[in-house]
Amino acid sequence: MSAVHAEENVFLNSTLDTLPTDSTPQPSPVSDNPELILTVDPNLSQNDLWQRIRNGYALRQLDSPLVASHEQWYAKRPDYMQRMTERGQRYLHFIVEEVERRGMPSEIALLPMIESAFNPGGYSTASASGIWQFIPSTGKHFGMQQNWWYDGRRNIISATLGALDYLQKLHGMFGDWELALAAYNWGEGAVQRALASNRKLGLPANYASLKMPSETRNYVPKLQAIKNIISDPANFGLALHPVPNQPYFVAVSTSKNIDMELAAGLADVTLDEFRALNPAHNRPVILQENSEVLLLPVDKVETFRANLASNSLPLVSWQIYKSRKGERINGLAARFGLSPETFRSINGLSTKQLKVSTGQMLLVPLNGQSAKNEFVAFNSHPALASHLPGNTIRYTVRKGDTLSAISRRYKVSVEKLQSWNNNIKTLNSGQHLFIVKLDKSPHISRADKNRSKLGMNSKKTKKFMYKTQRIAQYP
Repeated sequence: MSAVHAEENVFLNSTLDTLPTDSTPQPSPVSDNPELILTVDPNLSQNDLWQRIRNGYALRQLDSPLVASHEQWYAKRPDYMQRMTERGQRYLHFIVEEVERRGMPSEIALLPMIESAFNPGGYSTASASGIWQFIPSTGKHFGMQQNWWYDGRRNIISATLGALDYLQKLHGMFGDWELALAAYNWGEGAVQRALASNRKLGLPANYASLKMPSETRNYVPKLQAIKNIISDPANFGLALHPVPNQPYFVAVSTSKNIDMELAAGLADVTLDEFRALNPAHNRPVILQENSEVLLLPVDKVETFRANLASNSLPLVSWQIYKSRKGERINGLAARFGLSPETFRSINGLSTKQLKVSTGQMLLVPLNGQSAKNEFVAFNSHPALASHLPGNTIRYTVRKGDTLSAISRRYKVSVEKLQSWNNNIKTLNSGQHLFIVKLDKSPHISRADKNRSKLGMNSKKTKKFMYKTQRIAQYP
Protein backbone atom coordinates (compact mmCIF):
# COMPACT_ATOMS: atom_id res chain seq x y z
CA MET A 1 0.00 0.00 0.00
CA SER A 2 1.40 3.42 -0.92
CA ALA A 3 2.35 5.79 1.87
CA VAL A 4 -0.15 8.44 2.86
CA HIS A 5 0.98 12.03 3.43
CA ALA A 6 -0.91 15.23 4.17
CA GLU A 7 0.45 16.90 1.04
CA GLU A 8 -0.54 14.00 -1.22
CA ASN A 9 -3.77 12.25 -2.17
CA VAL A 10 -5.91 15.25 -1.26
CA PHE A 11 -9.34 14.99 -2.80
CA LEU A 12 -11.01 18.42 -2.78
CA ASN A 13 -13.71 20.22 -4.70
CA SER A 14 -12.31 21.23 -8.09
CA THR A 15 -13.49 24.80 -7.64
CA LEU A 16 -11.26 25.12 -4.57
CA ASP A 17 -7.55 24.64 -3.94
CA THR A 18 -6.58 21.21 -5.24
CA LEU A 19 -3.43 19.26 -4.51
CA PRO A 20 -1.97 16.47 -6.68
CA THR A 21 -3.34 12.99 -6.18
CA ASP A 22 -1.08 9.97 -5.94
CA SER A 23 -1.98 6.45 -7.06
CA THR A 24 -5.58 5.66 -6.15
CA PRO A 25 -6.53 2.26 -4.66
CA GLN A 26 -8.99 0.27 -6.71
CA PRO A 27 -12.52 0.49 -5.31
CA SER A 28 -13.77 -2.50 -3.34
CA PRO A 29 -17.21 -4.01 -3.94
CA VAL A 30 -19.79 -1.87 -2.17
CA SER A 31 -21.53 -4.75 -0.49
CA ASP A 32 -21.27 -8.42 0.35
CA ASN A 33 -24.85 -8.84 -0.85
CA PRO A 34 -25.19 -8.42 -4.64
CA GLU A 35 -28.78 -7.26 -4.13
CA LEU A 36 -27.57 -4.18 -2.24
CA ILE A 37 -26.38 -1.54 -4.67
CA LEU A 38 -25.00 1.82 -3.63
CA THR A 39 -27.08 4.52 -5.25
CA VAL A 40 -26.98 8.26 -4.71
CA ASP A 41 -29.90 10.47 -5.72
CA PRO A 42 -28.38 13.95 -6.16
CA ASN A 43 -31.80 15.58 -5.78
CA LEU A 44 -32.35 14.06 -2.34
CA SER A 45 -28.87 14.81 -1.04
CA GLN A 46 -28.35 18.23 -2.61
CA ASN A 47 -28.31 20.23 0.63
CA ASP A 48 -28.18 17.62 3.39
CA LEU A 49 -25.08 15.50 3.95
CA TRP A 50 -26.99 13.17 6.30
CA GLN A 51 -29.39 12.30 3.46
CA ARG A 52 -26.45 11.73 1.13
CA ILE A 53 -25.03 9.26 3.66
CA ARG A 54 -28.40 7.49 4.00
CA ASN A 55 -28.59 7.13 0.22
CA GLY A 56 -25.28 5.27 0.21
CA TYR A 57 -26.03 2.65 2.89
CA ALA A 58 -24.92 -0.76 1.63
CA LEU A 59 -23.99 -2.95 4.62
CA ARG A 60 -26.11 -5.88 5.71
CA GLN A 61 -28.81 -4.83 8.17
CA LEU A 62 -28.37 -6.24 11.69
CA ASP A 63 -31.12 -6.68 14.25
CA SER A 64 -29.93 -7.95 17.62
CA PRO A 65 -30.12 -7.17 21.35
CA LEU A 66 -26.64 -5.64 21.11
CA VAL A 67 -27.82 -3.16 18.47
CA ALA A 68 -30.82 -2.25 20.62
CA SER A 69 -28.59 -1.78 23.65
CA HIS A 70 -26.32 0.68 21.82
CA GLU A 71 -29.30 2.52 20.35
CA GLN A 72 -30.59 3.01 23.87
CA TRP A 73 -27.17 4.21 25.08
CA TYR A 74 -26.99 6.94 22.43
CA ALA A 75 -30.68 7.87 22.71
CA LYS A 76 -30.23 8.61 26.42
CA ARG A 77 -27.36 11.00 25.69
CA PRO A 78 -28.65 13.74 23.36
CA ASP A 79 -25.95 16.16 24.53
CA TYR A 80 -23.25 13.64 23.64
CA MET A 81 -24.78 13.12 20.19
CA GLN A 82 -24.99 16.87 19.67
CA ARG A 83 -21.32 17.41 20.56
CA MET A 84 -20.23 14.50 18.39
CA THR A 85 -22.14 15.61 15.30
CA GLU A 86 -21.05 19.23 15.77
CA ARG A 87 -17.43 18.11 15.75
CA GLY A 88 -18.08 15.80 12.82
CA GLN A 89 -19.42 18.58 10.59
CA ARG A 90 -15.83 19.71 9.97
CA TYR A 91 -14.71 16.36 8.58
CA LEU A 92 -17.73 14.46 7.27
CA HIS A 93 -18.00 15.96 3.79
CA PHE A 94 -14.37 15.15 2.98
CA ILE A 95 -14.77 11.62 4.34
CA VAL A 96 -18.01 10.99 2.44
CA GLU A 97 -16.45 12.26 -0.80
CA GLU A 98 -13.53 9.89 -0.39
CA VAL A 99 -15.73 6.93 0.61
CA GLU A 100 -17.93 7.44 -2.46
CA ARG A 101 -14.92 7.89 -4.74
CA ARG A 102 -13.69 4.46 -3.69
CA GLY A 103 -17.12 2.83 -4.06
CA MET A 104 -17.31 1.93 -0.38
CA PRO A 105 -20.54 1.70 1.70
CA SER A 106 -21.36 5.11 3.15
CA GLU A 107 -21.63 3.62 6.65
CA ILE A 108 -17.82 3.62 6.67
CA ALA A 109 -17.97 7.43 6.93
CA LEU A 110 -19.68 7.00 10.32
CA LEU A 111 -16.87 4.88 11.83
CA PRO A 112 -15.14 7.83 13.53
CA MET A 113 -18.28 8.20 15.64
CA ILE A 114 -17.58 4.90 17.38
CA GLU A 115 -13.80 5.23 17.21
CA SER A 116 -13.34 8.73 18.62
CA ALA A 117 -16.68 10.58 18.57
CA PHE A 118 -14.92 12.79 15.98
CA ASN A 119 -12.53 14.05 18.64
CA PRO A 120 -9.24 14.71 16.78
CA GLY A 121 -7.37 14.67 20.09
CA GLY A 122 -8.78 11.28 21.11
CA TYR A 123 -6.07 9.13 22.70
CA SER A 124 -6.56 5.65 24.15
CA THR A 125 -4.59 3.67 26.69
CA ALA A 126 -3.44 1.52 23.77
CA SER A 127 -1.79 4.68 22.34
CA ALA A 128 -4.34 4.97 19.52
CA SER A 129 -4.78 8.54 18.31
CA GLY A 130 -6.88 10.73 16.02
CA ILE A 131 -10.42 10.46 14.70
CA TRP A 132 -9.63 7.03 13.21
CA GLN A 133 -7.69 5.84 16.28
CA PHE A 134 -4.50 4.54 14.66
CA ILE A 135 -1.97 2.84 16.91
CA PRO A 136 1.63 3.99 16.28
CA SER A 137 2.78 0.98 14.23
CA THR A 138 -0.22 0.96 11.89
CA GLY A 139 0.05 4.71 11.44
CA LYS A 140 3.70 4.38 10.43
CA HIS A 141 2.80 1.57 8.02
CA PHE A 142 0.46 3.97 6.23
CA GLY A 143 3.03 6.76 6.07
CA MET A 144 1.97 8.86 9.07
CA GLN A 145 5.09 10.37 10.58
CA GLN A 146 5.11 10.67 14.36
CA ASN A 147 7.63 12.77 16.22
CA TRP A 148 8.03 15.45 18.85
CA TRP A 149 6.62 18.12 16.52
CA TYR A 150 3.95 16.27 14.64
CA ASP A 151 1.64 13.24 14.72
CA GLY A 152 0.27 12.34 11.29
CA ARG A 153 -2.31 10.03 12.86
CA ARG A 154 -4.21 13.18 13.82
CA ASN A 155 -3.88 14.76 10.37
CA ILE A 156 -7.45 14.69 9.07
CA ILE A 157 -6.53 13.99 5.44
CA SER A 158 -3.73 11.46 5.86
CA ALA A 159 -5.52 9.56 8.64
CA THR A 160 -8.74 9.35 6.64
CA LEU A 161 -6.97 8.14 3.52
CA GLY A 162 -4.92 5.69 5.57
CA ALA A 163 -8.00 4.31 7.33
CA LEU A 164 -9.86 3.82 4.05
CA ASP A 165 -6.79 2.22 2.45
CA TYR A 166 -6.60 -0.16 5.38
CA LEU A 167 -10.32 -1.00 5.31
CA GLN A 168 -10.14 -1.70 1.58
CA LYS A 169 -7.15 -3.94 2.15
CA LEU A 170 -9.04 -5.82 4.88
CA HIS A 171 -12.12 -6.17 2.69
CA GLY A 172 -9.91 -7.60 -0.03
CA MET A 173 -8.47 -10.12 2.45
CA PHE A 174 -11.77 -11.32 3.89
CA GLY A 175 -14.29 -10.51 1.14
CA ASP A 176 -16.76 -9.40 3.79
CA TRP A 177 -17.31 -5.98 5.35
CA GLU A 178 -18.25 -7.30 8.79
CA LEU A 179 -15.00 -9.27 9.00
CA ALA A 180 -13.09 -6.28 7.64
CA LEU A 181 -14.53 -4.09 10.39
CA ALA A 182 -13.75 -6.72 13.01
CA ALA A 183 -10.16 -6.82 11.76
CA TYR A 184 -9.91 -3.03 11.87
CA ASN A 185 -10.83 -3.20 15.57
CA TRP A 186 -9.21 -6.49 16.59
CA GLY A 187 -6.37 -6.97 14.11
CA GLU A 188 -6.25 -8.94 10.87
CA GLY A 189 -4.17 -11.75 12.38
CA ALA A 190 -6.65 -12.28 15.20
CA VAL A 191 -9.56 -12.54 12.74
CA GLN A 192 -7.63 -14.95 10.53
CA ARG A 193 -6.88 -17.21 13.50
CA ALA A 194 -10.51 -17.12 14.64
CA LEU A 195 -11.70 -18.05 11.15
CA ALA A 196 -9.19 -20.91 10.94
CA SER A 197 -10.34 -22.20 14.33
CA ASN A 198 -14.00 -22.20 13.27
CA ARG A 199 -13.23 -23.98 10.00
CA LYS A 200 -11.25 -26.61 11.86
CA LEU A 201 -14.24 -27.22 14.13
CA GLY A 202 -16.69 -27.24 11.24
CA LEU A 203 -18.36 -24.02 12.41
CA PRO A 204 -19.54 -21.14 10.19
CA ALA A 205 -16.75 -18.74 9.22
CA ASN A 206 -18.56 -15.43 9.63
CA TYR A 207 -18.59 -12.49 12.01
CA ALA A 208 -21.57 -13.68 14.06
CA SER A 209 -20.04 -17.11 14.67
CA LEU A 210 -16.49 -16.15 15.68
CA LYS A 211 -15.22 -16.17 19.22
CA MET A 212 -13.89 -12.66 19.83
CA PRO A 213 -13.37 -10.08 22.57
CA SER A 214 -16.41 -8.20 23.80
CA GLU A 215 -15.16 -4.95 22.27
CA THR A 216 -15.03 -6.49 18.79
CA ARG A 217 -18.32 -8.33 19.32
CA ASN A 218 -19.93 -4.95 19.94
CA TYR A 219 -18.13 -3.10 17.14
CA VAL A 220 -20.44 -3.79 14.19
CA PRO A 221 -23.64 -3.58 16.33
CA LYS A 222 -22.43 -0.19 17.54
CA LEU A 223 -22.03 0.98 13.94
CA GLN A 224 -25.48 -0.41 13.12
CA ALA A 225 -26.95 1.54 16.04
CA ILE A 226 -25.39 4.76 14.76
CA LYS A 227 -26.66 3.94 11.27
CA ASN A 228 -30.21 3.43 12.57
CA ILE A 229 -30.12 6.72 14.47
CA ILE A 230 -28.86 8.62 11.43
CA SER A 231 -31.63 6.96 9.38
CA ASP A 232 -34.42 8.16 11.68
CA PRO A 233 -33.22 10.30 14.59
CA ALA A 234 -36.74 11.34 15.57
CA ASN A 235 -37.56 7.69 16.26
CA PHE A 236 -34.99 7.83 19.06
CA GLY A 237 -36.04 11.23 20.35
CA LEU A 238 -32.95 12.87 18.85
CA ALA A 239 -32.27 15.70 16.42
CA LEU A 240 -29.13 15.68 14.28
CA HIS A 241 -26.93 18.73 14.06
CA PRO A 242 -27.40 19.82 10.41
CA VAL A 243 -24.42 19.27 8.12
CA PRO A 244 -24.48 20.99 4.71
CA ASN A 245 -23.56 18.88 1.71
CA GLN A 246 -20.56 21.03 0.81
CA PRO A 247 -16.85 21.17 1.65
CA TYR A 248 -16.08 22.57 5.09
CA PHE A 249 -12.35 23.07 4.65
CA VAL A 250 -9.79 23.85 1.97
CA ALA A 251 -6.12 22.90 1.88
CA VAL A 252 -3.93 26.00 1.56
CA SER A 253 -0.25 25.71 0.68
CA THR A 254 2.31 27.24 3.01
CA SER A 255 6.03 27.57 2.45
CA LYS A 256 7.10 29.15 5.75
CA ASN A 257 7.11 28.29 9.44
CA ILE A 258 4.27 30.02 11.28
CA ASP A 259 2.86 30.19 14.80
CA MET A 260 -0.45 28.38 15.20
CA GLU A 261 -1.94 31.34 17.04
CA LEU A 262 -0.86 33.77 14.32
CA ALA A 263 -2.17 31.51 11.55
CA ALA A 264 -5.54 31.31 13.33
CA GLY A 265 -5.59 35.09 13.68
CA LEU A 266 -4.74 35.67 10.01
CA ALA A 267 -7.63 33.38 9.06
CA ASP A 268 -9.95 35.12 11.53
CA VAL A 269 -10.84 31.86 13.29
CA THR A 270 -10.47 30.86 16.92
CA LEU A 271 -7.39 28.92 17.95
CA ASP A 272 -9.64 26.00 18.91
CA GLU A 273 -11.17 25.95 15.42
CA PHE A 274 -7.75 26.15 13.77
CA ARG A 275 -6.38 23.33 15.91
CA ALA A 276 -9.45 21.17 15.25
CA LEU A 277 -8.66 21.35 11.53
CA ASN A 278 -4.89 21.02 12.02
CA PRO A 279 -4.62 18.76 15.09
CA ALA A 280 -1.46 16.93 14.05
CA HIS A 281 0.82 19.70 15.31
CA ASN A 282 2.13 19.11 18.83
CA ARG A 283 3.85 22.45 19.32
CA PRO A 284 2.80 26.11 19.07
CA VAL A 285 4.80 26.64 15.87
CA ILE A 286 4.12 24.83 12.58
CA LEU A 287 7.24 23.71 10.77
CA GLN A 288 7.01 23.78 6.99
CA GLU A 289 8.74 20.40 6.68
CA ASN A 290 5.97 18.82 8.77
CA SER A 291 3.12 20.33 6.80
CA GLU A 292 3.13 21.97 3.39
CA VAL A 293 -0.60 22.64 3.70
CA LEU A 294 -2.93 24.05 6.30
CA LEU A 295 -6.65 23.27 6.45
CA LEU A 296 -8.90 26.32 6.74
CA PRO A 297 -12.67 26.83 6.62
CA VAL A 298 -13.80 27.48 3.05
CA ASP A 299 -15.07 30.96 3.84
CA LYS A 300 -11.80 32.00 5.53
CA VAL A 301 -9.30 31.22 2.78
CA GLU A 302 -9.31 34.62 1.11
CA THR A 303 -9.17 36.33 4.49
CA PHE A 304 -6.09 34.30 5.38
CA ARG A 305 -4.36 35.03 2.09
CA ALA A 306 -5.08 38.76 2.23
CA ASN A 307 -3.96 39.07 5.85
CA LEU A 308 -0.83 37.01 5.22
CA ALA A 309 0.11 39.20 2.25
CA SER A 310 -0.27 42.39 4.29
CA ASN A 311 1.22 41.04 7.50
CA SER A 312 4.37 42.85 8.67
CA LEU A 313 4.85 40.96 11.92
CA PRO A 314 7.23 37.99 12.32
CA LEU A 315 5.51 34.70 11.45
CA VAL A 316 7.11 32.86 14.36
CA SER A 317 7.60 33.83 17.99
CA TRP A 318 9.32 30.58 18.99
CA GLN A 319 12.89 29.42 18.55
CA ILE A 320 15.09 26.44 19.29
CA TYR A 321 17.38 26.85 22.30
CA LYS A 322 20.35 24.54 22.91
CA SER A 323 20.73 23.95 26.63
CA ARG A 324 24.00 24.39 28.48
CA LYS A 325 25.60 22.28 31.17
CA GLY A 326 23.81 22.37 34.52
CA GLU A 327 20.74 24.34 33.42
CA ARG A 328 17.58 23.62 35.37
CA ILE A 329 14.00 23.64 34.12
CA ASN A 330 12.68 26.18 36.63
CA GLY A 331 15.46 28.62 35.76
CA LEU A 332 14.98 28.25 32.02
CA ALA A 333 11.20 28.63 32.35
CA ALA A 334 11.59 31.86 34.32
CA ARG A 335 14.20 33.15 31.88
CA PHE A 336 11.86 32.76 28.93
CA GLY A 337 8.70 33.94 30.68
CA LEU A 338 7.04 30.53 30.94
CA SER A 339 5.62 28.63 33.88
CA PRO A 340 7.55 25.40 34.61
CA GLU A 341 4.42 23.44 33.68
CA THR A 342 4.14 25.13 30.27
CA PHE A 343 7.87 24.75 29.63
CA ARG A 344 7.59 21.02 30.34
CA SER A 345 4.43 20.60 28.25
CA ILE A 346 5.83 22.42 25.22
CA ASN A 347 9.06 20.42 25.37
CA GLY A 348 7.62 17.03 26.29
CA LEU A 349 9.51 16.84 29.60
CA SER A 350 8.59 14.65 32.55
CA THR A 351 7.19 16.27 35.69
CA LYS A 352 9.94 14.53 37.66
CA GLN A 353 12.69 16.03 35.51
CA LEU A 354 14.46 18.95 37.20
CA LYS A 355 17.37 19.44 34.80
CA VAL A 356 17.77 19.29 31.03
CA SER A 357 20.55 17.42 29.29
CA THR A 358 23.54 19.38 28.04
CA GLY A 359 22.98 20.31 24.40
CA GLN A 360 19.27 19.38 24.48
CA MET A 361 17.16 21.20 21.88
CA LEU A 362 14.29 23.09 23.51
CA LEU A 363 11.46 25.25 22.21
CA VAL A 364 11.38 28.72 23.82
CA PRO A 365 9.92 32.15 22.97
CA LEU A 366 11.86 34.03 20.29
CA ASN A 367 14.47 36.56 21.42
CA GLY A 368 13.66 35.97 25.07
CA GLN A 369 10.19 37.49 24.79
CA SER A 370 7.65 36.33 27.35
CA ALA A 371 5.01 33.95 26.04
CA LYS A 372 1.56 35.55 26.04
CA ASN A 373 -0.51 32.37 26.10
CA GLU A 374 -0.31 28.86 27.41
CA PHE A 375 -0.20 26.19 24.72
CA VAL A 376 -1.88 22.85 25.30
CA ALA A 377 -1.25 20.38 22.49
CA PHE A 378 -3.69 17.71 21.40
CA ASN A 379 -1.16 15.16 22.64
CA SER A 380 -1.26 16.43 26.24
CA HIS A 381 -2.28 13.05 27.65
CA PRO A 382 -0.60 12.03 30.92
CA ALA A 383 2.78 10.53 30.05
CA LEU A 384 3.05 8.46 33.22
CA ALA A 385 -0.38 6.84 33.05
CA SER A 386 0.99 3.42 32.17
CA HIS A 387 3.08 3.45 35.36
CA LEU A 388 0.26 4.24 37.77
CA PRO A 389 -0.45 1.65 40.47
CA GLY A 390 -3.69 -0.12 41.24
CA ASN A 391 -6.96 -0.11 39.34
CA THR A 392 -6.65 2.98 37.14
CA ILE A 393 -9.57 4.50 35.27
CA ARG A 394 -9.65 7.28 32.67
CA TYR A 395 -12.07 10.12 33.36
CA THR A 396 -13.23 12.56 30.68
CA VAL A 397 -13.47 16.14 31.92
CA ARG A 398 -16.89 17.73 31.47
CA LYS A 399 -17.92 21.36 31.38
CA GLY A 400 -17.81 22.84 34.88
CA ASP A 401 -15.49 20.21 36.33
CA THR A 402 -12.76 21.33 38.71
CA LEU A 403 -9.84 19.48 40.26
CA SER A 404 -11.34 19.88 43.72
CA ALA A 405 -14.77 18.61 42.63
CA ILE A 406 -13.28 15.55 40.93
CA SER A 407 -11.02 14.83 43.90
CA ARG A 408 -14.02 14.96 46.27
CA ARG A 409 -16.02 12.70 43.99
CA TYR A 410 -13.36 10.02 43.97
CA LYS A 411 -12.25 10.68 47.57
CA VAL A 412 -8.64 11.44 46.71
CA SER A 413 -6.62 14.56 47.41
CA VAL A 414 -6.07 17.23 44.78
CA GLU A 415 -2.34 16.63 45.22
CA LYS A 416 -2.68 12.93 44.33
CA LEU A 417 -4.91 13.75 41.37
CA GLN A 418 -2.30 16.20 40.08
CA SER A 419 0.59 13.79 40.68
CA TRP A 420 -1.15 11.13 38.57
CA ASN A 421 -1.64 13.64 35.74
CA ASN A 422 1.66 15.47 35.25
CA ASN A 423 0.86 18.08 37.96
CA ILE A 424 -2.02 19.44 35.90
CA LYS A 425 -3.26 22.89 36.99
CA THR A 426 -6.21 23.70 34.70
CA LEU A 427 -8.92 21.58 33.08
CA ASN A 428 -10.53 21.74 29.66
CA SER A 429 -13.74 20.02 28.57
CA GLY A 430 -12.94 16.73 26.81
CA GLN A 431 -9.55 16.39 28.49
CA HIS A 432 -8.69 13.02 30.06
CA LEU A 433 -7.54 12.41 33.63
CA PHE A 434 -6.18 9.17 35.06
CA ILE A 435 -7.47 8.28 38.51
CA VAL A 436 -6.19 5.48 40.72
CA LYS A 437 -9.23 3.86 42.28
CA LEU A 438 -8.22 3.40 45.92
CA ASP A 439 -9.85 0.97 48.33
CA LYS A 440 -11.93 3.77 49.84
CA SER A 441 -13.09 5.12 46.49
CA PRO A 442 -16.86 5.29 45.93
CA HIS A 443 -18.83 3.02 43.69
CA ILE A 444 -18.28 4.05 40.05
CA SER A 445 -21.52 4.60 38.18
CA ARG A 446 -22.28 3.04 34.81
CA ALA A 447 -21.96 6.46 33.18
CA ASP A 448 -18.46 6.84 34.61
CA LYS A 449 -17.53 3.38 33.42
CA ASN A 450 -18.60 4.34 29.93
CA ARG A 451 -16.30 7.34 30.12
CA SER A 452 -13.44 5.34 31.60
CA LYS A 453 -11.04 2.84 30.11
CA LEU A 454 -10.45 -0.61 31.51
CA GLY A 455 -8.21 -0.98 34.54
CA MET A 456 -4.67 -0.99 33.15
CA ASN A 457 -2.87 -3.25 35.60
CA SER A 458 -5.03 -6.37 35.81
CA LYS A 459 -3.62 -9.44 34.05
CA LYS A 460 -6.85 -9.88 32.13
CA THR A 461 -6.77 -6.29 30.86
CA LYS A 462 -3.08 -6.44 29.89
CA LYS A 463 -3.70 -9.65 27.95
CA PHE A 464 -6.74 -8.09 26.26
CA MET A 465 -4.88 -4.91 25.30
CA TYR A 466 -1.90 -6.88 23.95
CA LYS A 467 -4.14 -9.12 21.92
CA THR A 468 -6.38 -6.44 20.41
CA GLN A 469 -3.92 -3.53 20.23
CA ARG A 470 -6.92 -1.25 19.78
CA ILE A 471 -9.40 0.17 22.22
CA ALA A 472 -12.49 1.59 20.58
CA GLN A 473 -15.28 2.37 23.01
CA TYR A 474 -17.47 5.24 24.00
CA PRO A 475 -15.21 8.21 24.81
